[in-house]
Amino acid sequence: MTKELNPLLHSQLRLAVMSILMNVEEADFVYLREKTDSTAGNLSVQLDKLSAAGYIAVEKGFVGKKTRTVCQITEQGRKAFEEYVDTLKQYINLK
Repeated sequence: MTKELNPLLHSQLRLAVMSILMNVEEADFVYLREKTDSTAGNLSVQLDKLSAAGYIAVEKGFVGKKTRTVCQITEQGRKAFEEYVDTLKQYINLK
């Protein structure tokens, strides 16, 4: 019996964000918005959901007078992402 896919990670935008964060030390909001081709509002909501789950750490600060939001994947997020990928592989290999 194959496990269910993590519904939090199954969202296209949240999965894209997690995939990016798995491969970089950190990413700022503008970079994530450009790479995922999402709106600022939608990305903000999805980052809040990932942060609330403990999958990412979000740090807000300033560069000069501009706000800068930086995201990093947490150990819990890394584990959840790896489990999601493993579960997906099980589905792919079903005979």
